[in-house]
Amino acid sequence: MDSREALGSWIDGPRAAAEKMGADFGYRGERLGLPEEGPGSIAPLGRRVGALFVDGWLCALIAYGLLAGGDAAYANLWSTPLFFVMSVVLVGTVGSTLGKRLFGLRVVRLDGGRVTPVQALGRSLLLCLVVPALVWDRDTRGLHDKALGTVQVRI
Repeated sequence: MDSREALGSWIDGPRAAAEKMGADFGYRGERLGLPEEGPGSIAPLGRRVGALFVDGWLCALIAYGLLAGGDAAYANLWSTPLFFVMSVVLVGTVGSTLGKRLFGLRVVRLDGGRVTPVQALGRSLLLCLVVPALVWDRDTRGLHDKALGTVQVRI
């Protein structure tokens, strides 16, 4: 093995190296019984990040304009609690926040049903802690989704 091949396998990660040796991991969501493409398939990472950005931006804008009276430092104190409340209420009732709806995403239970209020509360709390959302499994589900039996899917 030359050094470029070793470096390439290191950059690609363990999954790519295992696939080169013949391992078959299937597509994202196959283990969960979800379709590979289209409605009901696992939401792509780019859409999820985009939805999170939109939701964060909306919360910051609301906090700056309505709650903090234009004081940016005070608005920073309100952004995260406002994001938490928005996430709990919207995910717990309609299954998606404004950003998720804009990007065509929904949060559902693993059996495809609606998220319960308790799941929405726990998921939002773990999402606001940030770290659980940054640790993924091979289906790209964050710990906040795994802990509460939820998954983000395409609408």
